[in-house]
Amino acid sequence: MEKGSNCCQDAADTAGGNGLSPEGTEAQLDDFVGAHPDYNEEEEEQKYFRRKRLGIVKNVLAASLAAMLTYGVYLGLLQMQLILHYDETYREVKYSNMELEDIDRKVLMGINVTPIVALLYTPVLIRFFGTKWTMFLAMGIYALFVSSNYWERYYTLVPSAVAIGVAIVPLWASIGNYITRMAQKYYEYANYKEEHVQEQQRAPRGACNAYIVVFHTVFYACFHLSFVCAQMPMLFFLNNYLYQLNHTLFGVKHCGTLSKGMLPGFNKTVLQSLPRSVNLIIVESALMAAAFLSMLVVLVLCGSAYRPTEEIDLRSIGWGNIFQLPFKHMRDYRLRHLFPFFIYSGFEVLFVCTGFSLNYGVCAIGLEKLAYLLMAYGFSASAFSSLALCTLRLRRQSLLLAGAFIHAALLVTLFCWAPEPRSLVQAPLLYALAVLWGIGSALNKTGISILLGMLYEDKERQDFVFTIYHWWQALAIFVVYLWLELPMKAKLSIMLLALAAASGAYMWMEHKLARHVTYRVPRIPRPRHKVRGYRYLEEDDSDETGSEGEAARDKDEPGEAQERPEEAKHPAEAACELPKEDGDGLG
Repeated sequence: MEKGSNCCQDAADTAGGNGLSPEGTEAQLDDFVGAHPDYNEEEEEQKYFRRKRLGIVKNVLAASLAAMLTYGVYLGLLQMQLILHYDETYREVKYSNMELEDIDRKVLMGINVTPIVALLYTPVLIRFFGTKWTMFLAMGIYALFVSSNYWERYYTLVPSAVAIGVAIVPLWASIGNYITRMAQKYYEYANYKEEHVQEQQRAPRGACNAYIVVFHTVFYACFHLSFVCAQMPMLFFLNNYLYQLNHTLFGVKHCGTLSKGMLPGFNKTVLQSLPRSVNLIIVESALMAAAFLSMLVVLVLCGSAYRPTEEIDLRSIGWGNIFQLPFKHMRDYRLRHLFPFFIYSGFEVLFVCTGFSLNYGVCAIGLEKLAYLLMAYGFSASAFSSLALCTLRLRRQSLLLAGAFIHAALLVTLFCWAPEPRSLVQAPLLYALAVLWGIGSALNKTGISILLGMLYEDKERQDFVFTIYHWWQALAIFVVYLWLELPMKAKLSIMLLALAAASGAYMWMEHKLARHVTYRVPRIPRPRHKVRGYRYLEEDDSDETGSEGEAARDKDEPGEAQERPEEAKHPAEAACELPKEDGDGLG
């Protein structure tokens, strides 16, 4: 015991000799764990949000690249498949009595007919899986379609085509929602010091518009290059096996406005030699690799569109409400007046790939020039998508009306023009028409997406609105599929009438908005959480937009009439509802 006490005394004397008093120990601890003298909190905060903004830009570029690859692969494979299956020698030698023509008709039917019911399940899919994962799964279905071409049979091609039809509307609705959400998140990271951002309240009306314009412009500038990518299989592979135009167009008598159906008189043999199976497998493997690459880009490079708590809130309003809300949003006169533009958007994109390309382009300059014609369209649409940036300085009406004017002039020109069959002299005029049509398509597609992002800024509504847009577009594509056998003059007349109705309805919508005419916006129910964890102990602990202080703002904003839910309100349910929604003004 005496020895132990002496040791303790020596240790104490040593500590005292080194000057390590309790006050000194605390000072050393402060020096060790305290703030670094060179640490600048504001500068570090700026660096953090700069990284966040760069992450948003990366997300937009990755989503744009993935969409370009996916549709480039899909359109390129479908085009190559239809040309090969059209050749009767290829069908007889390769597949004998398989009836590939009948299989191709059912493939096209599966792709074009299935989206009719997409409005019933698309919002549920997006809310269940989330925006990013819906994009990923839809692109996986496109990859499945590519893989089915390794073994071309009825039971592989037709089911995969039906799956493509199921995935079209969810893919496009999730992409439109994703790009718009990235614009809103970029605004939040660029204005992180604003009080409404720090409290996760809704941004002021129109605050995100500039970012919406820029991000949708970037997306469509990348996406329209998919029409260029789609021509790579034909340019580098299939063109080596095609007959010249004097053989393929020998029986064609009329082109353009005088033609009827899909290029009548076109030769049933278009391949001067049959491609080897090994070469076909190599091309399909390259397309498969590109499809997988697009999936990996979304999986690895695309971040989430919402915070996890926001995802919970979005799906916690009830699956019945999620199913009904797209139909309720159609009561809004702003959407109803845009329905004709949605329909025309579907008409024009399929017409340029079928009616114009075949009955005007191929009929005049041959099948071997089809790739160059569509590449001119794709490059033009991609380059002139940048014209959408004019919305930052001009009125937003200018974009859609300029595109409509260009297409109206082109439709009248096509209505009056019948090119001569097998006449290469007309090639410059056809390329010029393809470039002009690409300009109109760029203004149309970019303008509609920007307009929807401006009109519907609430993050709880965007997936419903983009679902409605692309559903109507899919219906229009189905109508184009049905009218393939009509005379060209009838097709052009229908498109011209649809364009006139779309322009008139849109101008009337803008006129009503300028007069502050009240529109109906369905109420978004308040999230109902089954699990009462620490996250939801208080009533206001929700990331839903405008969960605090929203009613006060509504009194100052004209132009909106809220819907009353149809079902009777129980007092307990009434306590769970949102306050009055914010009015969607002029954007």
